[in-house]
Amino acid sequence: MIPYSDNYRKRWWFSKSGQKRPMSAKTITGEHGFTLVELVIIIIVLGILAAVAVPKFGAFSRDAKLSTTKEEMIRIKKAIVGDNRLVAGGEYISRGFEGDVGHCPARLADLVVKPDSIPLYDRFSRLGWNGPYLDSAGQKYLHDAWGHPYVYDPASRTISSTSVTPALELSF
Repeated sequence: MIPYSDNYRKRWWFSKSGQKRPMSAKTITGEHGFTLVELVIIIIVLGILAAVAVPKFGAFSRDAKLSTTKEEMIRIKKAIVGDNRLVAGGEYISRGFEGDVGHCPARLADLVVKPDSIPLYDRFSRLGWNGPYLDSAGQKYLHDAWGHPYVYDPASRTISSTSVTPALELSF
């Protein structure tokens, strides 16, 4: 058997400058990829990015919930007292529960379902329940963005959300 030297087994290639160079196994098979060190560095960089990004997304989520809760509380307020910006023919179009009935609802559910003690709306006297005053899909109007119920106090004329500190409170 003839002994082969390492030089015999190597394949050679010529560079652009014309120099004869040995080919590596990657070059011969056409396989290219990342080394273990490169993969570890990529994983570390992604971990650092995730550690920085996750708290930022948490703050975005809290801000979005705060904004949603504030908007919902304003909708509830407008359902109770109406919207004085909506005027047609010199009269308010959106009078709300209080403008139609004459007093605040005893509970928030009265904005969606007519209480038995209140008559239906009469067009001529402009009195009575003219609801529903809110969209009642899934009764979402009863809960803030965190899923906790609103605290409604008709005596002090306030709606509040105790899910955040300090609590959000809206007077009407």
